[in-house]
Amino acid sequence: MNQIPQDNQGPIDVVIMAAGKGTRMKSRLPKVLHRLAGRALLAHVTDTAARIGARHVVVVTGHGAAEVEAAMSASAVGAGLQFARQEPQLGTGHAVQQAVPLLPDDGTVLVLSGDVPLIGEETLRALIAASAGERLALLTIEFADPSGYGRIVRAEGQGAGEVTAIVEQKDANEAQRQIREIYSGVMAVPAGRLKGWLARLDNRNAQGEYYLTDIVKLAAADGVPVVAHVIADALQVAGINSPAQLASLERAWQLRQADALMSQGVRLADPARFDLRGTLACEADVEIDVNCVFEGAVYLGEGVRIGANCVIANARIEAGAVIHPFTHIDGEKAGVTVGERSLVGPFARLRPGAQLGTEVHIGNFVEVKNSTLADGAKANHLAYLGDASVGQRVNYGAGSITANYDGANKHRTVIEDDVHVGSNCVLVAPVTIGAGGTIGGGSTVNKSTAPGALTVARGKQVSFPNWKRPQKTPKA
Repeated sequence: MNQIPQDNQGPIDVVIMAAGKGTRMKSRLPKVLHRLAGRALLAHVTDTAARIGARHVVVVTGHGAAEVEAAMSASAVGAGLQFARQEPQLGTGHAVQQAVPLLPDDGTVLVLSGDVPLIGEETLRALIAASAGERLALLTIEFADPSGYGRIVRAEGQGAGEVTAIVEQKDANEAQRQIREIYSGVMAVPAGRLKGWLARLDNRNAQGEYYLTDIVKLAAADGVPVVAHVIADALQVAGINSPAQLASLERAWQLRQADALMSQGVRLADPARFDLRGTLACEADVEIDVNCVFEGAVYLGEGVRIGANCVIANARIEAGAVIHPFTHIDGEKAGVTVGERSLVGPFARLRPGAQLGTEVHIGNFVEVKNSTLADGAKANHLAYLGDASVGQRVNYGAGSITANYDGANKHRTVIEDDVHVGSNCVLVAPVTIGAGGTIGGGSTVNKSTAPGALTVARGKQVSFPNWKRPQKTPKA
């Protein structure tokens, strides 16, 4: 199909139908808010609309309207969304009628579905080009089993000629049900034409609804060309009506992401046990074991190895670092950085603001939050570092914690270079441990220490020889 330059098409306005109840989901959550790849189905569609440069994006809500509108208003593109309510729900044509007051006459209207999350940006651009600001353009695909879908009827038979009608499954005769080309639910149409056709719709059909697809017959009657842009990628037009369909689409999408990463050289132990719920950028020779989940924006430097069963979100992991199994890293807005050749885990937790330098060791059951650890620092097991600045080559003992919260405010702990903190210590912030100092095991330190000092702050050991434990009183 010949592409027509974007400049000749005028502005693009998007209508997203998101009013359905989704009965087969068997959930109190509105269907379009169920998640695929970690994001609401509807959010995938609104993000795509934003990427194609839509002037207006109108979301038609109905079932759970208040919940849908609140969730989408809080999303990344929420400020650019408008909402129109369809109450009651009387069909797809009736849904688009509710958006009409928000649509200028000078644009091309792109109609999308909120439960069809993976429609591609380039596919939509091609469909808009097919409309060229003057034709009704339909996105179609051929299915071996087209049951349940509206059939594309052409002037010269299936697969050739101009489109003359879309016939819904329940209204199709036996011959029409043999047609394999179906309407995907996506169309591009000049706004002025669309408004006139919507005003002429009726509900004389098996469902008693106002079908948007009936505008095809009206366009043909008005002599407006109706064209089809045919694609072969079923994933782009797959809709969600049940938990089983959602799970199936999730796996198909994840496998596609896994294949793309492997084509770049990433080694995945098992592509079927990989989950990407954001963006993942990888340098050469990255290895990822099974059952790992990546969320938000994650960067993996050259030669990074990720062990099994890790969850990593909003983090930058530099070259040569190893993340051992069962590690949880979540940078949220503050982010997490793991320096080159650092070792993290197993069973470690890095929280927002954790910044690890080169060759830092964070071992099993160590939690780090809003803290920096300079090159060569080590906290190998059973420890907590919160709101701390840790210097180079510090050794932080097992069972030690920074007591950073006084019940009202957070305070910072500073541990300078080459400090050794023994096991089972409490550093009560705000406090500074001077460079080269040593904190004896079991100490509670609430005053800053001088560089090079040995600090021991614990009760004197007392032993009582031949001490007898209390005995239970025999029962009568």
